[in-house]
Amino acid sequence: MKHIQGIKILQMPGKNLVLNQRVTTAGLMRRSQPQRNMSRRATSSIQIDEGLVLRPASMSHVSEIIEAFEETWPDVIRAMPWINPDKEANPQIRDFIEDTERKGRAGMLHHWSMVRPWDGYVMGLVGFDRVTRSDDAVWNLGYWVRSSEQQHGIARKSIDAVLHWLGKVDRVTVELKVDPNNLPGKNTVLRAVRNWGGQRSVSGDVAITVAGIRTLHECHVIQVGPGLGPT
Repeated sequence: MKHIQGIKILQMPGKNLVLNQRVTTAGLMRRSQPQRNMSRRATSSIQIDEGLVLRPASMSHVSEIIEAFEETWPDVIRAMPWINPDKEANPQIRDFIEDTERKGRAGMLHHWSMVRPWDGYVMGLVGFDRVTRSDDAVWNLGYWVRSSEQQHGIARKSIDAVLHWLGKVDRVTVELKVDPNNLPGKNTVLRAVRNWGGQRSVSGDVAITVAGIRTLHECHVIQVGPGLGPT
């Protein structure tokens, strides 16, 4: 968002998706890693089950994304700390989605709307950007779920789905950051780390300021790739 409870995932300067799910908060990075040789592919839809599909974030449903954002305000700011609260939020979100859509087509970033298939209802966002802090990660994962749809497994399903999607072609390392004081977000991240055989990465810890409060976010890393991850 420009750049997006925590996997901790687009990259307009300084805008990133942080892991968030109470919205849950899980990770913001500020230092770009060197580009590594990886296959590029456009962001594509992921059918999870009859009640949830991930669709590439695009301007075609930006109004629904803004509606979900407004419902979850102010907690959602934990996942999108680049939002300037002193300015109107809607233009900032529109700029973010426009940038995300363009870079998603080029395979530079990957962000999805969490959508209820039968009526197009947007339940949140999940995605990867390339702004990382840990030594090995090349992707950062972030997400948020709207207030009315939390505690239904949407974050868990979405995180697993996008990790599987990313790992279909290349073996790469993904980082997730989380506020240790955000217990729902921390539980979501630790579940993913445990199921995917990930580990703690102290080198990726970073202090993040949200609403004037600075908190050290803990970094975890997961390796994805063909044959890796839960079945």
